[in-house]
Amino acid sequence: MNRVLIWDLPTRLFHWLLSGGFIAAAFISLALGEHSPLFPYHAIIGLTIALMVCLRVIWGIAGTRYAKFGSFIFGPGAVIEYMKGTLVGGGKRYLGHNPGSALAIFALLALVLAMAVTGIMLGQGNESVKEFHEILAWVTVGFVVVHVLGVALHTIRHRENITLSMIHGQKHAAPSDAIASAKPIIAVIFLAIAGAWTFGLVRNYNPATQTTTLPLIGTVLQLGENENEGGKESGGDQGKNADDDD
Repeated sequence: MNRVLIWDLPTRLFHWLLSGGFIAAAFISLALGEHSPLFPYHAIIGLTIALMVCLRVIWGIAGTRYAKFGSFIFGPGAVIEYMKGTLVGGGKRYLGHNPGSALAIFALLALVLAMAVTGIMLGQGNESVKEFHEILAWVTVGFVVVHVLGVALHTIRHRENITLSMIHGQKHAAPSDAIASAKPIIAVIFLAIAGAWTFGLVRNYNPATQTTTLPLIGTVLQLGENENEGGKESGGDQGKNADDDD
């Protein structure tokens, strides 16, 4: 069998941009902490990948053959059978997403959206969801680790580098299994929308107040501690102390 095109360009771009974005956001938030000057940028990255997930949902309905959600919805039996085959060897080969990666993808999409919702709630002053937001972040990290280990195990067991196929988009298959186009125009539109959204978030970001405004929507979100408010309170206390001295 020859190598044929399986993964379109929008799907591949989403995969790698989501991976890189989540790693960056998780590192800033979990490793550097909320007192880091970079902390607000983890929220900007999070809002960006949340938009990308929304675009991926649309592509999961209107995309190419293997990008559509309908091509990788599996029941529990198929997932168990795939896991067993991966562990002991053999098992069915999947050109698109296998049951293991499908489970990870749906879980990660849901987790990213949940983190975005709770992150926006935090940005609007709802501190009650802070702990839940952090739990979601750690759960997502766990899913990412399991997913990476699963990909490595699949590569070893089936001798198929599925990571490389997500770069060039090709797999060994019959010509009839190939998709007709990589959809480069859709990929450009995807990058343009995500880029414009990110540009708007960064342009609207105010380092002094650590706030940004959601493009087109107009909602103002607090991304970190408001240094001005702290300064005002400190100045007010100093003024009060001076009056007391008089």
